[in-house]
Amino acid sequence: MTSIPQALLWCLSAGTVAAVVLATLLVRVRKERAGLRARLTTAEEQNSATLHGNTELSARLRATEAEIRHLAEARLPDLTLALAHPHVPVRGLLDKRFGGSETDEALGAVLEQVRAAITKERTRVDAAAQSTLRGATTTIQALLYQVQTSLQTMQHKYDDPQIAQDLLDADFLNEQALRRVQATGVVCGAWPGLTREDSYLAELLVGATSRLRGYERVQVSNQLRDPVAVVARAVEPIAITVTELLANALHHSHRELPVTVTLQQGNRGASVIIDDYGVGMHDDEIKHAMELLAGNDGLLLTQLGDPPRSGFAAAGQLVRQYGFGVHVEPSPYGGVRAVVYIPGDPLLTVLDEGARPISVMAPMPHRAPGAPRERAAMPSGLPTGAGAPATPAGAVPAPRPAPAEPLAAPATPAAPAAPAEAAAPEPYEPPAEGELPRRRRRRPTSEQPPESRNDTINLRSPEETGSRWAALQRGTESGRAAAHFEPPRSPEGNAQS
Repeated sequence: MTSIPQALLWCLSAGTVAAVVLATLLVRVRKERAGLRARLTTAEEQNSATLHGNTELSARLRATEAEIRHLAEARLPDLTLALAHPHVPVRGLLDKRFGGSETDEALGAVLEQVRAAITKERTRVDAAAQSTLRGATTTIQALLYQVQTSLQTMQHKYDDPQIAQDLLDADFLNEQALRRVQATGVVCGAWPGLTREDSYLAELLVGATSRLRGYERVQVSNQLRDPVAVVARAVEPIAITVTELLANALHHSHRELPVTVTLQQGNRGASVIIDDYGVGMHDDEIKHAMELLAGNDGLLLTQLGDPPRSGFAAAGQLVRQYGFGVHVEPSPYGGVRAVVYIPGDPLLTVLDEGARPISVMAPMPHRAPGAPRERAAMPSGLPTGAGAPATPAGAVPAPRPAPAEPLAAPATPAAPAAPAEAAAPEPYEPPAEGELPRRRRRRPTSEQPPESRNDTINLRSPEETGSRWAALQRGTESGRAAAHFEPPRSPEGNAQS
């Protein structure tokens, strides 16, 4: 048997050891490579997540910037417009993902702060504007009353019919300006400017009608059972309210269409019902009108439109201050119905017609068939400027009362002289049992036979007419001089004397 050399054994042993070492190193390298691969995979995943997060963060940042731009360019302008016009919507978030988030709360807080700041500044500016208008309208109103008194003084001073007619026209124009200034002042918180005595509701309606152009279109139906009157403190406020409602009815209906007014008496008060045949109002317009007529304290001048419409707003302020009510709704005739409700307690009273007769210009109440006749029917039309009857030849026309004069019982000198002389008295009719005595009225000249009217007028010469008119003026002036010792009254009240 051949023996293996010792050197070869050592070589084989060394090769075996080397193989074992190499195998061990190979296993370790493989493990480390697997670990490196795992760490590399994890790093790649983390890098991908970081990149994704950065992408989302960038997108959110861009969305936030877009929301801020949307707030500045759209939502804030919408808010400022909505404060002036509540029906205008304010747009919401541009990106719905921000709903309920901190970003949404922060943007909402900005809107509320801007809303509060704008509202406070608008209120301050509007209060300053109302204060300025209130002072200006009060001064202008006082000056217009002085103009009215001067015009009525000149009506008594000059006998020329042409001058008298011009003065009547100027007086009526002055009344139009006075009405607008008075309504503007009331909207701004001013006092109506007049104090009156207790006045019959029918007289109040005639006075309110005579302040308007187109008064001849107003047809009044008096359904009152009793001589109902408005207490002194509420006469002018209710007259202003009825005037503005009538002005609205006349303005929004054709000039050939009538405006019907009905006076109704209920168990707990009286009502003035105004119906027109005009274009009517939409539901949103009626809603806005009722809001103005409610008389809210926070009324701003900017809420009255451009140009401002102060009629309903003035009525609303008076409703809130004096306690009567106004309601508007669609009319059965296609136009608008306005109802002024005056509660009996504490705004109405009943006057003694025997001690204080009602004005001849007031509409006569309608009685049931067969009921006793209490007074004659009034002639149609109101004695203002262009609507006055023609003056007979040789006669000097008597000055008409001021447009608002029928609110109180008219003074005796205000009646035209010539027609009074020509009118024949009606037979006296005793009052029914349980009723107050009624005054006797002369039949209107227009109801007299033409022959009798002409005969009566022709019997008076121009010289006699001038003499009678001068005597009437002297009596009026002496009465006014005696009234100087009484407590002072409002300009319009002085004009009525």
